[in-house]
Amino acid sequence: MIQAERPRSITVRVPATTANLGVGFDVLGLALDLAANYTFTPADELLITGCDERLCGPDNLVWTSYLAACDDLGMEPQTLHVHEESPIPRSGGLGSSSTCVVAGIAAAQALAGRDIDRGYTASLATRIEGHPDNVAPAVMGGLVSSYVEGDETVTTRWVVAPNLRFVCMAPPYRVLTADARKALPAMVPMSSVSWQVGRCLAMVSALASGRAADITACCHDRIHEPYRMPLIPDFERLRTCALETGACTFLISGSGATMLAICDGDRAAAQVEKAVSSLMPELWLRTMRASEQGVTVI
Repeated sequence: MIQAERPRSITVRVPATTANLGVGFDVLGLALDLAANYTFTPADELLITGCDERLCGPDNLVWTSYLAACDDLGMEPQTLHVHEESPIPRSGGLGSSSTCVVAGIAAAQALAGRDIDRGYTASLATRIEGHPDNVAPAVMGGLVSSYVEGDETVTTRWVVAPNLRFVCMAPPYRVLTADARKALPAMVPMSSVSWQVGRCLAMVSALASGRAADITACCHDRIHEPYRMPLIPDFERLRTCALETGACTFLISGSGATMLAICDGDRAAAQVEKAVSSLMPELWLRTMRASEQGVTVI
């Protein structure tokens, strides 16, 4: 049997993601057209470049995810030079850690001459990350709902309507995921569960159809955003600004601190971006589209 030749060097591209989308707490995630590139080159000793110096050691998340995948697949890991080129802000909320995890798992497969198994990649990434809402769209692209069954992450994917724009704004401070989790109540009323499920399904339909009015009508979360808003000091004033200048809705992206305004078309997005930039010039600010492209080897 002729085996595929192992590549000497590969580059893995992984999209940024936004999770929850308001009413889809821990269920919905969306890939965005902003991506991080990770280049893996066999080397004599471990070398990690392109990221903060504090992240360049053997506990680097890309490297540890690569090792975890090699171990899970029963493969001998290679010593690598890992170079990161990521425009994704690390203030939290756009999947910066998920891109690292997915890149490491994809690299383990690609360096062994294998095609990327997306189902396997999503499942292992979920086990490493602890939840699938960001890693699933990073692997699959598009709008993804996900749940965990045993060791498997089960995903359903939709194409997002082309008229929708996502104005992402990251403040110059972080909200730690652990703190965002601690802010949540231990239990929620049954009435909130039924409220949330109905609106989550409506949100999926609205994002797929591009009906801006439906997004506005259904996107009112009761499970996590009311408890996380106080962790983001600028949330209320930015939300007011975005809604007054044309956004369909305004959300916490993931667990924050990044925030997200969904807009109908380029004109509305430009108005929102201009307004929030004037209000808070220190924001990292970018208008994006949904990306149908998940993780790829380029």
